[in-house]
Amino acid sequence: MPYYRYKAINPDGEVVSGLMESATYHTVEGFITTSGLYPISIKKTNPGIALLLKRLSAKKIKRKDLIEFANNLSVMLKAGIPLLSCLEDLSSTTENRYFKEKIQTLHNLIQMGSTFSDAISLHKDVFPDIFIRLVSVGEETGRLDQSLKHIAEHLERIENLASSIKRALIYPIFAIVSTIGAMLFWLIYVLPKITSLFKEMKISLPFTTRLLMKMSDFTINYWYVLVILPVGIIILCKMLRQNQKIRYIQDTLKLKIPILKIILHNKLLSLFSEQMRILFVAGLTIDRIFELIEGVMGNEVMKKAISTTKEDIMAGASIADSLRKHTVFPSMLIRMVHVGEQTGNLDEQFSFLADHYMERLDDITQKIGKMLEPIIIGLIGLFFVLILLGLLFPVYDLISKVR
Repeated sequence: MPYYRYKAINPDGEVVSGLMESATYHTVEGFITTSGLYPISIKKTNPGIALLLKRLSAKKIKRKDLIEFANNLSVMLKAGIPLLSCLEDLSSTTENRYFKEKIQTLHNLIQMGSTFSDAISLHKDVFPDIFIRLVSVGEETGRLDQSLKHIAEHLERIENLASSIKRALIYPIFAIVSTIGAMLFWLIYVLPKITSLFKEMKISLPFTTRLLMKMSDFTINYWYVLVILPVGIIILCKMLRQNQKIRYIQDTLKLKIPILKIILHNKLLSLFSEQMRILFVAGLTIDRIFELIEGVMGNEVMKKAISTTKEDIMAGASIADSLRKHTVFPSMLIRMVHVGEQTGNLDEQFSFLADHYMERLDDITQKIGKMLEPIIIGLIGLFFVLILLGLLFPVYDLISKVR
């Protein structure tokens, strides 16, 4: 469907803008009007630009904002406060201006007769699919407060998972950036001053010194290549990922790279277990559960395994037997799932597995620095040994000539 970018005036007289995916111009106009806004302009926009704008707008609302919103709304509904009053109170107390506008829009839509799930489904750039699905289930069962509590717990676990991965990457990124900075400082500023002295003295230079001089000259004369090359590689990788086969090859390689495979595999298993837990609790059908999880996974190997597992289950196989066919699922997970199927406590088993893999990931992130430290120190040491050898030999030759 095409995307439309609109500008409108809210009841307070402020100009607000937004992006909406819709089939027709009139649908967008109707949405703006029912939201209590007065439309100023509605323009069809390029899909590529629309997706970029959606990503930029989504970053304005952090996952922590959604966690706080879901948790507070659950507590207020459980206390018997009407939904419209809850949204009005949350809108007035929310610090994030962009999120405040979204909550106010939800309030207006519900006031016009829309259901809560239909209202948030119009804002998929802010609310993830699982949020919308669980709210819909909560409305159908009459336990919206419980569904919102599950949403808050789920998003909290995902936030902890993301924090663990960030902690794992802080030290390596810092060490690599620091090392590259030191290398560039030596090559651009220090080495040219020293090597110019060697040239003036007409000293016979060894291979290591000549190599360092060439590296220094290249860095000074073609510094822009060092800037463009990494950016070009990133863009190329993103373009190649548009092809599903290349994505699958890339994701397969990621699961084989030392250290990275430990972090990535545990992250995928934790995410899979957590999604299974929350969707089982919500009461969704098994085919819908696997369909939703497949869309969440960011790894093609895992996606293919989940897709094949769903087909086997729909053909009559058990969940454990279907998972056993894929090496990405460890034996412990399969055993736990098998016991859960036998006892009817799959949600509890997946809750245990989600906690287990998150704890493993947290433990890995604490040890990752110690694991990478000797490797990074070794690489830094090799570079400076090369520099020292390249400088000491000519200096020794210079001292000999002075004598």
